[in-house]
Amino acid sequence: MKRTDSNPWLVLVHRLPFKPAYLRVKVGRLLDRIGAVAVKNTVYVLPRTEENQEHYQWIVRTIAQEGGEATVFEARFVEGLKDTEVERLFRDARDRDYRTLIRQARTSQSLLGRGRPKGETQAKADSDITRLRRQFDEIAALDFFGAPGRQAADLLISGLERSARSRPEPAASLPKATYRIRDYLGRTWVTRKDIHVDRMACAWLIRRFIDPKAKFRFVLGKTHVPRKDEVRFDMFEGEFTHEGDKCTFEVLVDRFRLEDQALRPLAEIIHDIDLKDDKFRRPETRGIESVIRSIAHSHDADSDRIARASALLDDLYAYLREPRT
Repeated sequence: MKRTDSNPWLVLVHRLPFKPAYLRVKVGRLLDRIGAVAVKNTVYVLPRTEENQEHYQWIVRTIAQEGGEATVFEARFVEGLKDTEVERLFRDARDRDYRTLIRQARTSQSLLGRGRPKGETQAKADSDITRLRRQFDEIAALDFFGAPGRQAADLLISGLERSARSRPEPAASLPKATYRIRDYLGRTWVTRKDIHVDRMACAWLIRRFIDPKAKFRFVLGKTHVPRKDEVRFDMFEGEFTHEGDKCTFEVLVDRFRLEDQALRPLAEIIHDIDLKDDKFRRPETRGIESVIRSIAHSHDADSDRIARASALLDDLYAYLREPRT
């Protein structure tokens, strides 16, 4: 969400009476419903839009009707936080929502299994998938700054929708033709801004195994019109992006036939962090995920994130190459 005005935030501060007891829960649910995040116990923030201003006014009216007090004002700074820090609060909140949704989607996926279920099982699966899509749309409407889990949740639910429509064909194998590394030298690799684990890892993989001098450009995603020398990855209509249940890192390894044995466990770690499906459950995953989150939290510039993540992945790659006894 691009903000050009001098007061990008709407802040709501409230004081609630002790009674009725349900009011605190009610107000909390209303604030959750509109996507507000708390910076203190009674201080909530939203991006400044006319719609959010209206949402807040309804909540202010509800609080006043119950004997409480609430104030809404525009602000350039929120409790001493930088804009990027406030944005991260929103991303973290929506990422938690996406993670919950992904867990629910995995349960529905088990109902579908490998074939199309029948009778009551099919009806329940269809109902669950409709509900999941509705929940995703509701979360996405409040995902003001692009939480990391959005793409994984969308891809998973889209896969369930396809499976529900008809019995899925066996997963198509990746093209047998080898993608030649020499055809991708000297290119500019383009991906969405605000990179996270899959894009960080892909950038490392590209420079380590495909083109050490590769250049990267970070764009807004669906609105980007590619140039002649650009290769898009992990983004809408990208030449290299998610395929089936594979993250972009896995797709690059497969497409370029990168046979280094250490890349297999590394791809499994990236997969589980990115898709959040615990498919491989490697013991290193949780620790690497925490470090990746720290990198994203500490560095706003995508080029800095690539540099920091590449150092981490160099060490992890070296560790995974060591023989295990």
